[in-house]
Amino acid sequence: MGEISIKINIADRVYPLKVNMEEEEIIRRAAKLINDRIKEYTENYAVRDKQDLLSMCVLHYATSTIKAEKRVTVEDTAVTEKVYQLDNLLTDFFSKK
Repeated sequence: MGEISIKINIADRVYPLKVNMEEEEIIRRAAKLINDRIKEYTENYAVRDKQDLLSMCVLHYATSTIKAEKRVTVEDTAVTEKVYQLDNLLTDFFSKK
């Protein structure tokens, strides 16, 4: 698939982008998440400066990303350990025959 031109609005600023067609929906959803988070911060905190709101969004999503990466690492380690245990059981089972 090819590239398309789209316009994304984030924090009341329009950004023209060229994106792969298969990424368009993801990018639009990401922009919506950012704008929804900015709206939430505007309603719940006494912050009105767009730069501060964007910084708070970046911090929120960076923290979420780090937490998700950590969870994946822990889960990968647990799966690796289970596979190792299963491999040992199978090796023991077939070596006794």
